[in-house]
Parts: sequence; C-alpha cells; structure tokens
Amino acid sequence: MNPVVFQALDIMWKGMLGIFVAIVVIMLFVMIMGKLGQKND
Repeated sequence: MNPVVFQALDIMWKGMLGIFVAIVVIMLFVMIMGKLGQKND
C-alpha cells in the first residue's frame, strides 16, 4: 500500500477518537446537568 494511505488512516483514526471522546464528554455533562436540575425542582 501507498505510505500516503497509512498517513491518512493515522490522521483519520485520531480524528474519529477525538469526536468519540467529545460526544462522551457532552453526554456526561448533559446527564449531570439533568440530575442537578431534578434535585432543585
């Protein structure tokens, strides 16, 4: 395979990992805010 393809795959998996981590962090933040909102209500 072409070395450029390996470079592209390397960049791609790092990007996908970053997106996945961002989604998980946002989901946790929303869940925490939802629980805090229920207690004060």
